[in-house]
Amino acid sequence: MAIYRIAIGSPGEAGQPDAIRAAFAEFFSMLIFVFAGEGSGMAYNKLTNNGPATPAGLIAASLSHAFGLFVAVSVGANASGGHVNPAVTFGAFMGGNITLLRSILYWIAQLLGSVVACILLKSATGGMETSAFAISSDISVWNALVFEIVMTFGLVYTVYATAVDPKKGNVGVVAPIAIGFIVGANILAGGAFDGASMNPAVSFGPAVVSWTWTHHWVYWVGPFTGAAIAAIIYDNIFIGDDGHEPLSDF
Repeated sequence: MAIYRIAIGSPGEAGQPDAIRAAFAEFFSMLIFVFAGEGSGMAYNKLTNNGPATPAGLIAASLSHAFGLFVAVSVGANASGGHVNPAVTFGAFMGGNITLLRSILYWIAQLLGSVVACILLKSATGGMETSAFAISSDISVWNALVFEIVMTFGLVYTVYATAVDPKKGNVGVVAPIAIGFIVGANILAGGAFDGASMNPAVSFGPAVVSWTWTHHWVYWVGPFTGAAIAAIIYDNIFIGDDGHEPLSDF
């Protein structure tokens, strides 16, 4: 079982040079991703004078996040594995691919990267609001939770299939673009309902800067639950004990 491979890590792991480099990689990748994704939404609001959401705006959000994540994963892959998402890191931890201590280091870096990106956006735009994720008025908080679970399941399942699986072969080359594509596709599916976060750090930065926490827990519980389910299913069914590599960050 994947859960039996969970490891805490050594006390000095957080101070190792490779762990520090990996954390910096996650910080900068997250900054790049959030600046592009959140920034595209702010640009839309400026162009429409804070007008109502439109199908064109949803497509623009999908493309900006897909392109931004493709780049963010690519530039971070060599140093940290290019998680760019606390839920992805949690999924890697659940499958025994990263220790808890290194996961915590990644989470701190990812959250800081998102907050800094939003602060930079607010400053660069002359004080425009970095809007927090919100649930549509015509669905319940539980509907939104299901959306986040299912969408993040698809994302982490894709990460496992294209980046983690030791049998991935040449598929690993397209991992960043496949990960970007599934996020873009999920935004088209869920963006109109709950913003389609799939990423607690992406939700955290705007919430901190705008100080808006309504239903914020959904954007943590949903992604972490979906990530854990995807990791356990993929690791046990498609990787198994025989195919599992020694513990490392992917």
